Amino acid sequence: MSNVTVCVRFRPLSSKEKRDLGDNICIQSMDSETFIIKDEKEEGFTFSFDKVFYEESNQADVYEFLVLPIVRDTVNSINGTIITYGQTGAGKTYSMEGPNILESDEKKKGILPRVVDGLFACIKTSADSTKYTVKLSMVEIYMEKVRDLFDLSKDNIQIKESKTQGIVLSGATEISLSDTAEALQSLSSGIANRAIGETQMNMASSRSHCVYMFTLNQESISEKRVKSGKLILVDLAGSEKVEKTGAEGRVLEEAKTINKSLSALGNVINALTCGSPAKANHIPYRDSKLTRMLQDALGGNSRTALLCCCSPSPSNASESLSTLRFGARAKHIKTSPLVIKVSEEKCSKKNGDASGTRDESFEKILEKMSERLNDEDIKLLEELFIQAGLFVDPDSEEDLESAIQDVVQQTISSLMKAVEELRSTVEMLQRENNAMKGRLAVAERCDALPGKNADFLQKIFGFLSSFIPGM
Repeated sequence: MSNVTVCVRFRPLSSKEKRDLGDNICIQSMDSETFIIKDEKEEGFTFSFDKVFYEESNQADVYEFLVLPIVRDTVNSINGTIITYGQTGAGKTYSMEGPNILESDEKKKGILPRVVDGLFACIKTSADSTKYTVKLSMVEIYMEKVRDLFDLSKDNIQIKESKTQGIVLSGATEISLSDTAEALQSLSSGIANRAIGETQMNMASSRSHCVYMFTLNQESISEKRVKSGKLILVDLAGSEKVEKTGAEGRVLEEAKTINKSLSALGNVINALTCGSPAKANHIPYRDSKLTRMLQDALGGNSRTALLCCCSPSPSNASESLSTLRFGARAKHIKTSPLVIKVSEEKCSKKNGDASGTRDESFEKILEKMSERLNDEDIKLLEELFIQAGLFVDPDSEEDLESAIQDVVQQTISSLMKAVEELRSTVEMLQRENNAMKGRLAVAERCDALPGKNADFLQKIFGFLSSFIPGM
């Protein structure tokens, strides 16, 4: 097992930060792996990571240390994931894409275009007896929906799990790539469809988590074997403090959803690193689309790297400290990257199973469940599958049991919610009933009074009831 590789990158001070606090910074470099950061109270905290990139570091440094080893592993059919994390405006998208995905300046090119160069460079140096195919998918998680950036009509893609392929996106567009130029043009068209918005901290703030997925299939002509490697790059939307970003309206709703999914990611990290080795710990991957999609990267068959992007300004010290603590926790995650080899026949068979239709999957699952449940329960289960959009490999007992547990959990949650709503309704009816009894009692007392006094009190009661609820 290997640890997640975690690096930190401090961007240069922005013009606003310089205007507000001059050239003051809150970090003190110790060496290439360790530094001290001071919070608002000038209290110092020491952190150590695999590598620290300070303000003067360049794009190539980040790629060669953090990303290139994973690119080489992908060509050798070991899955890899690179994630950028941090406060909004901390330099995540710049690190991932550069100023522009088609940027020709070698110094400014980000991780993504360098990955494309690296993949095709590795393929060119491979043996002639091996045939490679490279495919690209691009999606964004926006307001808890997975949207296809190559086909905007696919705005609610379902996440499913295959025993052979791990986490996959059902129906997401896959573009075949033949060279670097074609790959960069495809990436550029997908990025243009990404949701962005303006905040007080960033003129073009990412309002979604963007996921780039390269699938590299390797066919050995002599051995008649197929291997597959998957490389995922994730540009997370930044965590936000509303008082700093000035978010309102739809941008505020976007910020709430972003922060909620990042909180779910933090919970998964905590569950992965706090559990007892002797006892299986529940990992809440299904709490958000983001954590579900990153299930392989964080706890499965993938070599994973995390780049924590931070501001060095004292004005953002608390947010930077939060990012660094997240990275320190992630450093303890263990993953188990493996090369999966399958014969060509077995591979095509499995791929056929995984790409089966929803109806076929449902029927196989329901057929197996019919041995335990009556007809009425089967109908209810079918409805729940459709509503939940669950996709599983029906030939896998593990996937079947997982699907059953999901349905049971969702059913329990729905019932608990219904009970809570019913309880609220009963309490409201009781309050209204008590208020009605009070009105009747007052009316009866008024009726018992002599004529003019009763009329006067009825008017007073009617006047007060318009101001005081429940009278």
